[in-house]
Amino acid sequence: MIDADRAGRTVLVTGGAAGLGAAISRAFSAQGTRLAVHHFGAESRPPEGSLWEHRSRAEAQVTALAGELGAVTFAADLTAAEAPRLLPDAVTERLGPVDVLVNNAAHCEQPDSIETLGLDGLARHYAVNTFAPALLTSTDAARAFPGQTGYGTSKAALEGFTRSAALDLGPSGIRVNAVAPGPVQTGWLDGEMLEHARSIVPLGRVGEPEDIADAVVLLASRQARWITGQVLQVAGGHALQAMSTVDGFICDKARPCRGSRPRCTGWTRPA
Repeated sequence: MIDADRAGRTVLVTGGAAGLGAAISRAFSAQGTRLAVHHFGAESRPPEGSLWEHRSRAEAQVTALAGELGAVTFAADLTAAEAPRLLPDAVTERLGPVDVLVNNAAHCEQPDSIETLGLDGLARHYAVNTFAPALLTSTDAARAFPGQTGYGTSKAALEGFTRSAALDLGPSGIRVNAVAPGPVQTGWLDGEMLEHARSIVPLGRVGEPEDIADAVVLLASRQARWITGQVLQVAGGHALQAMSTVDGFICDKARPCRGSRPRCTGWTRPA
């Protein structure tokens, strides 16, 4: 295990109660940090005709995770205008000033294609994926996929913010980096989709949440003390694939579900 030299430091993980966030929370807990786990904390239903693709945990599950890790939980809706200001204040009051901020929380919804693009959907994507991290202060920006317009562009904006913030905050000794995960098994990959994901990753397997968590801890560690403004691809080489088609596949249907998740039979390998 990396000695990140973060024992006793305050770490805030947004979206830290489920999926990759829970793995990141566990990794920092193992480093002996004072851990703040942010979660959504409210029941939210998608608008009619839309589907949330991100994960939220029930209050009892969040409480159980906090008990397991010795963490303190903080509920906040990051789409609310005041949330990015109030959240770090609340953490500081309970645990002390935040030493490490992990902007893990993300919003993803479907449909998200050019044909279905609307102001409300874009606003939800950007509020959580771009505005909240910017106001609190890593992507899907390296590759573009059909049916991910709001999500993909919000992550591209976050990549640009990472570099800009690194320049502005560097003189203060604050480093800013981002992690861009490849296909990670958090429960959504199965059957053909899983086999396809394995086939397009040069290292021959899909990622596990711990793969991403370890990379985040590494970037926050003393070993990474001279690394800033970087977007680290943690993808088993997935981002090295040619981009002339989507992961080597073409879609025979007018409206593919998602480029990185070929759920339908319309996805075939080109002849």
